[in-house]
Amino acid sequence: MSELHPITVSSWTLGDKCSFEDRCKYASEAGYDGIGLRAENYVDALNEGLSDQDLLDILDKYNIKCTEVEYIVQWCEEPRSYEQKYKEQMCFHMCDLFGVQHINTGLMENYSIDYISKKLQELAIRAGDLIIALEPMPYSGLTNFDKTWEIMKKADCDNVYMLLDMWHWVRSGQPYDLLTKEQAKRVISIQLDDTYSRPYAKSILRDESMHDRLAPGVGDLDTAKFVQMIKDAGVDPKVIGVEVISDKYMAKGLKFVADYIYRQTVEVLKQAWPGILRNSVTA
Repeated sequence: MSELHPITVSSWTLGDKCSFEDRCKYASEAGYDGIGLRAENYVDALNEGLSDQDLLDILDKYNIKCTEVEYIVQWCEEPRSYEQKYKEQMCFHMCDLFGVQHINTGLMENYSIDYISKKLQELAIRAGDLIIALEPMPYSGLTNFDKTWEIMKKADCDNVYMLLDMWHWVRSGQPYDLLTKEQAKRVISIQLDDTYSRPYAKSILRDESMHDRLAPGVGDLDTAKFVQMIKDAGVDPKVIGVEVISDKYMAKGLKFVADYIYRQTVEVLKQAWPGILRNSVTA
């Protein structure tokens, strides 16, 4: 198990119908160091009748950790809904419960850079010692890396970093030599996957993201080259997330999804960044 760079099966990879114990079981058996959980997964687990202690016990049973918490959204809304306020507080609680230091955060609504920066400052204050990990996505208000970086600089918050996902990177049309060493210092984690060369139409691009991603290294847009960029820029990812949302894979069952995607992830890392795998230790 890697304590430094845990390979983590992100929540959506195993879908939203997966029980908490199955999520831990299949992830552990495949070889992952950690699982990712959305606030919705946590609520589902509580509705299974599990307590916080039960969740910790199940993680221990399968010798795996929760290493990724998500997903804060609609933090720019005025007024913010009680649902989103509760969801944000739930993410804070999950971080405390599982010992996770950052929360994956997105923004679907599009506002001016000045307004988003102001609201980001407010969110960063509410997060306290936790890190807000902004995720650029081409169909969101954080349209691409450049806009997200500009917002971060304007907000100037010590606890705001970025999560970079390969799928979103390439679908935003960004080259693999864009990330600088200065910017790399503000990247807290990465997510790996792959894509077809031709994207869905812009108006339905999110459908591709939520249903038709590919496992790392099996698509047309070179996951290894993305990892090489991350490595060369000097990113020290606290989590190597694997977010492959695929109806085609899910139709083959959770065990197939967990096993196949883990094997493909390791192959890509062996090719592009073998040194990061040497930090793993046998549990």
